[in-house]
Amino acid sequence: MKHQLSKEAFRFEGKMPLQQAIPLGLQHVLAMFVGNLTPLLIITGVCGIASEEFASLQISLLQNAMLIAGLITLLQLFAIGPIGGKVPIIMGTSSGFIGVFKSVAATMGGGVAAYGAIMGASIIGGLFETVLGFFLKPLRKFFPAIVTGTVVLSIGLSLISVGVNSFGGGNTAKDFGSVENLLLGLFVLVVILVLKHGTKGFLSSSSILIGIIAGYIAAGIMGLVLPTTGVTADGVEYTKAWVLNWSKVADADWFAIPKLLPIKPVFDLRAIIPVGIMFIVTAVETVGDISGVIVGGMDREATDKELSGGVMCDGVGSSIAAIFGVLPNTSFSQNVGLVSMTKIVNRFALATGAVFLVFCGLIPKLGALVSMMPQAVLGGAAVMMFSSIVVSGIQLITREPLTSRNLTIVAVSLGLGYGMGANTAILAQTPQAVQLVFGGSGIVPAAIVAILLNIVLPKDKPETTQSK
Repeated sequence: MKHQLSKEAFRFEGKMPLQQAIPLGLQHVLAMFVGNLTPLLIITGVCGIASEEFASLQISLLQNAMLIAGLITLLQLFAIGPIGGKVPIIMGTSSGFIGVFKSVAATMGGGVAAYGAIMGASIIGGLFETVLGFFLKPLRKFFPAIVTGTVVLSIGLSLISVGVNSFGGGNTAKDFGSVENLLLGLFVLVVILVLKHGTKGFLSSSSILIGIIAGYIAAGIMGLVLPTTGVTADGVEYTKAWVLNWSKVADADWFAIPKLLPIKPVFDLRAIIPVGIMFIVTAVETVGDISGVIVGGMDREATDKELSGGVMCDGVGSSIAAIFGVLPNTSFSQNVGLVSMTKIVNRFALATGAVFLVFCGLIPKLGALVSMMPQAVLGGAAVMMFSSIVVSGIQLITREPLTSRNLTIVAVSLGLGYGMGANTAILAQTPQAVQLVFGGSGIVPAAIVAILLNIVLPKDKPETTQSK
């Protein structure tokens, strides 16, 4: 029986007993659970709708994020018509859009209206990516590993500062950078590192979730032995950022039907243009993820049909997510690494994890429990998660020989593209349209420069490479 399990677990369409599939599916859910909700926590915070006033709205959005991740994963695994690649990919809320969404929120002044504009842009952008996926075969030559790798690398670089900001307690916190916040973040990071590299199998792959749970416990103990309030220089009393707010959980329902359009979409070109360009970048990243999971888990190249269906699922899933007030849903890089590591590609096993996510989406108390997470606890996990995206980008880049041409593409894309986006003051005198496209995160300009250079620079000749 054990031998039979090993065969079925390593086959995409293999038949497995439910009791054996569930732990394998949960392993994938544990690897992405926190990452699926992190972008939502960050962007609702940036838009100013993470406060007590909007607590029920944020919980509703977190609830929807879990439901949508489960449903879109099932669509990716089983496909409806051409939509879905039938590939062992777990779908979830994309962290790649955080930089662009922060830029949009700043441009539009934050608030519910800014979040609505993000939703409107995501609906349009998702449909645009769906069309891109349909025509992916002729476009595939424009996205070699050197381009996808540069894009993934710039995504990771843009997120590191976000992770460090959370590590200090969140820059809106009155006690940002306090010793308590820093030690709490460091504790979570150490727990994750010890589990990831000191254990194997289930404990190792779920190290991030266990680290977060340890952070909750530590914050609870700190609340019993340390002062939970402080006083600003103006003499105003405040609650420290690391204190757990259990009233959020107490006020949330045990069961609720997810709400359609919890935030009304706003269609504004200031959001649609930069977000639309980011969806092209996402399509490139998804091509890289699917290629990686097929090579790593099945030891073969991905087919055009798998890539096209996978990207179309990304687009459709992102548009559906926005209708539920959730950020774009895309392939999850953490799970690509998990598949490559374990070689477990069984569709039924992954589907049990997706069904678990759907159930989570029907329980608001679970969303409330996540939403009260101290920023420092989130930061302890985010620093490692976001830095690992940088490493994934490097791995993609080095998949091809680092010729003079390829080094130029990476260097100029990161130097000019990412550098320009990360230092927006340089664009202050340019038209607003240019600032919207190139300002903010650095991801969009780096992607555009990488794609253009890959087209313009002459290809390396095989014979020249050999003679060198």
